Amino acid sequence: MNDIERACSAARKASYKLAFLNSEDKNRILLTLAEDIENAKESIKKANAADIARAKGVLSEAMIDRLTLTDARIDLMAEGVRQVVALDDPVGKVVREWTVPNGLHFKKVRASLGVIGVIYESRPNVTVDVASLCIKSGNGVILKGGKEAIDSNRRLFEIIQNAIEKCGFDKECVGFVDNVDRQATYDMLQQSKYIDVIIPRGSDNLKKFVLTNSQIPVIASSGGNCHVYVEKSADLAMAEEIVYNAKMQRVSVCNAAEQLLVDEAIADKFLPTMLARLMKDGCKINGCEKTCALVKGVCPATEEDYKTEREDYILTVKVVKDYNEAIDRINENGTKHSEAIISTDEKAMEVFVGMVDAGCVYTNASTRFTDGFEYGFGAEIGISTQKLHARGPLGLEQLTSEKYIVTGNGQIRK
Repeated sequence: MNDIERACSAARKASYKLAFLNSEDKNRILLTLAEDIENAKESIKKANAADIARAKGVLSEAMIDRLTLTDARIDLMAEGVRQVVALDDPVGKVVREWTVPNGLHFKKVRASLGVIGVIYESRPNVTVDVASLCIKSGNGVILKGGKEAIDSNRRLFEIIQNAIEKCGFDKECVGFVDNVDRQATYDMLQQSKYIDVIIPRGSDNLKKFVLTNSQIPVIASSGGNCHVYVEKSADLAMAEEIVYNAKMQRVSVCNAAEQLLVDEAIADKFLPTMLARLMKDGCKINGCEKTCALVKGVCPATEEDYKTEREDYILTVKVVKDYNEAIDRINENGTKHSEAIISTDEKAMEVFVGMVDAGCVYTNASTRFTDGFEYGFGAEIGISTQKLHARGPLGLEQLTSEKYIVTGNGQIRK
């Protein structure tokens, strides 16, 4: 048995007891974890500094920002754990109950999934977010972070296990693949005996690798090639603020806008001011022929640009005929993550919401709100871009399934 299989086996064994813990015990672990994270700031930042040193000259500034842990971001991690404590525990919640004529009483309740394997890239805060959600939902978890954050993730994993052990429970319910090789990811994907579901959290390439190689059911949590469409009836002042926020507020995250679609009827009014503001603040613009003709400094876009998630200060712009063309382009090029329309036309918004194929669809709001905190879920384990079991932000309830408890008094089937 190799190290990966050993960690998965231990997590499976520990998960049975974790699934049976009451809310008070699980919350006690999480409150201890939040406090321990705050107390370990210096050691966390030291580990993170090693990751950042390796990343310089290799990763973009935006990706280094995504990797960096400051005092404020460490505090936010601890606050995220406390927010999970404040959430209702879904495990054991009765969904429905009934009695049939022979006297058997049926109760359908929410139950932990078992052991969840999470494979993620770059952002070390994911280690804590995922562990806290899995503990609260009674699931064992195997964590496999990317090579960029290996030192940060290793330190955070130590803190998590210590908090569990300090509270008197089996720390092996949280496991960690301390190996950055692609082969280790492949080996983890073969552990169907111990892991119940895999969640990839990162680039589209990661998602494809997992879907191609996993022997375990997958909840796809892929990257976001997100669009904002400015429809011809839009309030242009509002549209400018939404587009700017969706693109520029934090470019390295999956809910940042990568594509801007603008109705041809308002393109000459909207694009010059909008793009000048973006370019002034360091955003490179790739655009269609009409965009290039309207605004100086725009680079001609390729078809690949319209399909690409940049996670950087780069935006691709396309002038479209109407909302029907916008919808078609989104459904063709999007990653089913988050899409937005800015409009005052009720019909246009109704058709857009009904026909756009995405986990999260917005009217007159930034795509940056696709986040567990903003949805009231607390920390999230990822954004599901598939349709089975769960879609959109994966919070506590989405990390449970259902089971039936049947109570009798001697009934036998005839």
